[in-house]
Amino acid sequence: MKIAVSGGTGFIGGHLIRHLLERGDDIVVVSRSDKPVSIHTNKTAGQITELRSVSWQQLEQDPSLLEGIDGWVNLSGESINRRWTEQAKKEILESRLRTTGQVADVIGRLKHKPKVVVNGSGMSIYGTSEKDEYDESSPARTIDFLSSVVDRWEKAADRIPAERIVKLRVGLVLGADGGALTPMMLPYKLFAGGRVGSGKQWLSWIHVEDMVRLIAFCLDNDNMEGGVNGTGPNPVTNDQFGRVLGRSLGRPHYFPVPSFMFKLLFGELSVLLLEGQKVLPAKALHHGFRFLYPDLELALRNIVARG
Repeated sequence: MKIAVSGGTGFIGGHLIRHLLERGDDIVVVSRSDKPVSIHTNKTAGQITELRSVSWQQLEQDPSLLEGIDGWVNLSGESINRRWTEQAKKEILESRLRTTGQVADVIGRLKHKPKVVVNGSGMSIYGTSEKDEYDESSPARTIDFLSSVVDRWEKAADRIPAERIVKLRVGLVLGADGGALTPMMLPYKLFAGGRVGSGKQWLSWIHVEDMVRLIAFCLDNDNMEGGVNGTGPNPVTNDQFGRVLGRSLGRPHYFPVPSFMFKLLFGELSVLLLEGQKVLPAKALHHGFRFLYPDLELALRNIVARG
């Protein structure tokens, strides 16, 4: 397949491009720059692959630069892992709406439109709860900043004129070289790890290898459409996650962090760890997707061994 990837220089995007290259896909990177993108396709052997890149500005002037693509994966958007000032909130929302709108505009002007677009989204669409369980049949609930962002993001994705739209509701993605796990490991490495807040809040996680395999599955499988939960099949509570992380690192898990301290340090961003969601990948499982790392202990041992 010939696939355009926007957001390909980020944590998930880099892993995705390597995965797609390894299976023989032809990749075009869409970014702010038209300079070729270098990807380490074999870090052990020091192998680097240079990929063709086109800029959003070039596509605005000449969308035919992407003529002939079979699919587009759009993972672009400003990071949410920072203090949510009013300016940061504006950038988080506008970056997602802008790039999704640009994807819609470019595809709308192509003579031959791609069959599938996998557009980033978030599991925040369901709201938060310590008791409820969510899958793709659960209704959207706009109850806070993140859920309102995801709601508007998905509505923008619905306007992309492609035959099949997948809205990938990404959970907590775990990997050795990026994402949320590295800062989560730090207290344990300092022998100061423990539950956060009550510890009862759910963490719906997925190994980065399963994340990119799921994206490829969505590209290939005509039955994958609409909202798709990018989470593993076995969510855990914050306390359970910390205990497994501690065991994986050979560190204790006995220093609880009070909720007020997190709110003081991170402001509204603290909602990501203090309020949880038990989100299940029902659609992926129903259509036969197999997780390499369905168990948290297996996933973290793999990541720690690599890291």
